[in-house]
Amino acid sequence: MTFLEIKNLHVKIEDKEILKGVNLEVDKGQVVAIMGPNGSGKSTLAYALMGHPKYEITQGQILVNGEDVASLGADERAKKGLFLSFQYPQEIAGVTMSNFLRTALNAKRKEKISVLDFHKLLHEKMDILHMDRKFALRYLNEGFSGGEKKKAEILQMAVLEPTISILDETDSGLDVDSLRVVAEGVNALRNKDTGVLLITHYQRILNYITPDAVHIFMDGNIAKSGSKELALEVEEKGYEELKTS
Repeated sequence: MTFLEIKNLHVKIEDKEILKGVNLEVDKGQVVAIMGPNGSGKSTLAYALMGHPKYEITQGQILVNGEDVASLGADERAKKGLFLSFQYPQEIAGVTMSNFLRTALNAKRKEKISVLDFHKLLHEKMDILHMDRKFALRYLNEGFSGGEKKKAEILQMAVLEPTISILDETDSGLDVDSLRVVAEGVNALRNKDTGVLLITHYQRILNYITPDAVHIFMDGNIAKSGSKELALEVEEKGYEELKTS
């Protein structure tokens, strides 16, 4: 059974339909990339999958392990195994990364993890991601650079161990060095028990993360699908020429 299956998904914001019958699958062990121009519906898909109340599902299904979660709240979807890395992470003053992550982890566990066991887990994940342990003592995203905010999102993904991670333009605003660090983190966490839905505007992050499939979004739906070569074609020709080809 495919872990995440999107069937004929229609989504509107206020009175405007944004997604127009999207069909998509992401299974554990896969990286599926979604590319498309601004305004094509990529981020709308991400927020709709996680249950943002602004995005109204008017038709279709979001199946997680065969269960339709379209009527569930964001917290319940997270417990089912979905995770969203935001394009613009919010700052939370006074809350350390460590406390935030332990609270988030306990919220999805049946039994709370002890402080000692949590810090052991946190340090293991930070070592995998080659992160300075002092990073966990900083307030969540406060004073972080763009690259540090994205690294914090990857650390959340590492600690929470979701089954499907939705990365919404994680490469946005990153310099080459930060992009490489984030991509290496995603690759380090990639395994047969997790899947990634990678949403991006540009092909460059796919130089570091090899996708199993690439889908091109146009006007709220998938216009074309293929392998990594399709992303290279977009880089060469642009979205408009691809649309008419």
